[in-house]
Amino acid sequence: MRRRLLEAMDKNSKVSAADLALMLGSTEEEVTALIKTLEDEAVICGYPTLINWDKVECERVTALIEVKVTPQRGLGFDRIAERIYKFHEVQSVYLMSGGFDLTVIITGKTLGEVANFVSAKLAPMDAVQSTATHFVLKKYKEHGLPLVQESHDERMLISP
Repeated sequence: MRRRLLEAMDKNSKVSAADLALMLGSTEEEVTALIKTLEDEAVICGYPTLINWDKVECERVTALIEVKVTPQRGLGFDRIAERIYKFHEVQSVYLMSGGFDLTVIITGKTLGEVANFVSAKLAPMDAVQSTATHFVLKKYKEHGLPLVQESHDERMLISP
């Protein structure tokens, strides 16, 4: 039931405990107790809201930054990742395989604000070897949910 509950909540965290109980063939009390346990174990870490910021009148820039770092002895990448994710601009930090070590996703009001973050806060860190910044031009899908309305091809079908 634990996994099925998490999968249901991952799709829609606003589903009530009563509805989850119906979906899972359980009682509301059991579902509520399981959710509390999962929160206490830090399996459920929060309930963020997915917002399509392109539809809100505010300037917002998202950037993906590739970061090469020198891992610290005995701590690996964890200490530098922790230092990075504590900055308020940082939305996500991922340890990667391949040509760089960490992916850092940040938001800022302007391209200049993102550039300032990279040059003044991220790049000067002792463990950081190099960075490469990529700006998001348009978001189509985030957290498994589409952010754009599906377009329908209105061209007429021509058959031979």
